[in-house]
Amino acid sequence: MKILITGGTGYIGSHTLVELLNSNYEVVCIDNFSNSKPEVIGKIKEITNKTFTFYEGDVCDKNILERIFNEHTIDAVIHFAGYKAVGESVKNPLMYYRNNLDSTITLLEVMKKYNCKNFVFSSSATVYGSPKNLPIKEDFPLSTTNPYGTTKLMIEGILKDLYISDNSWNIAVLRYFNPIGAHESGLIGEDPNDIPNNLMPYIVKVATKEYEHLNVFGDDYDTPDGTGVRDYIHVVDLAQGHVSAIEHILKEPGIDFYNLGTGNGYSVLDLVNTFKKVNNIDVPYVIAPRRDGDIAACYADPSYAKEKLGWSAHKDINDMCKDAYNFVKRTKGL
Repeated sequence: MKILITGGTGYIGSHTLVELLNSNYEVVCIDNFSNSKPEVIGKIKEITNKTFTFYEGDVCDKNILERIFNEHTIDAVIHFAGYKAVGESVKNPLMYYRNNLDSTITLLEVMKKYNCKNFVFSSSATVYGSPKNLPIKEDFPLSTTNPYGTTKLMIEGILKDLYISDNSWNIAVLRYFNPIGAHESGLIGEDPNDIPNNLMPYIVKVATKEYEHLNVFGDDYDTPDGTGVRDYIHVVDLAQGHVSAIEHILKEPGIDFYNLGTGNGYSVLDLVNTFKKVNNIDVPYVIAPRRDGDIAACYADPSYAKEKLGWSAHKDINDMCKDAYNFVKRTKGL
């Protein structure tokens, strides 16, 4: 069974690649290193003691996708490749619409040509917009508060229309909540090329004194401590969700949508204080104005994924904080 992963050296992609190799899948990977590093390839091989085929390229480039499908019999695709920063998408929406939509449509066209119709899509809880109730279930109304989320919702619509036009497609849409943490080996983790857009890598850079302090964006939300509440999920749990999704679509046809989260909501300050406690290190922070596009609280009801995929998260917030810092300590030789 051969799986193509787009964006496979990125944060979630690399951890999923590890879990697929550990589950004895053959893997082909494409990435252009726009938000990852080439050395991740060797680290994945070191963790798993297994090899995989890698192509450097852009998923918007139909020629390299044609080459991959000509050189391999691909049974299923997991599509991670895409831009993912909420703030950047607000500042540069056209870049996000061009890249995220074009890459997905190009990939689906090539898959259709080569009759590969098993597809797992990396979506996001941002498709729920600002939910009126919590926890969030898959049948909640869909809306978005930023262009990044809108690209995810538009792609979900494309996938629904594709399935309506041809129900021989098997599609799992995975709506992630907030992945953090790193592989327990410390060899791979979240290592953005630019200024971090997500909370955990920013916390880590403050802990390692790269940054003087953490900006906490808003302390006047309607939450227990006024800071934003999110459903943080360990990236290894999330990666294992993709393996479960692949196994599911290969045996049960159709299109379906799944929340991948823990079902627990933690505030920004909960995360900061847990990180300080488990790693015995200070993380100075200052309160900053709210960011455009952010919402007060967001956490999942993950019961449908457990029922249909047989998947649930097992690691807790202590594991997430410990593993995230372990990765950075090992990477920087601290």
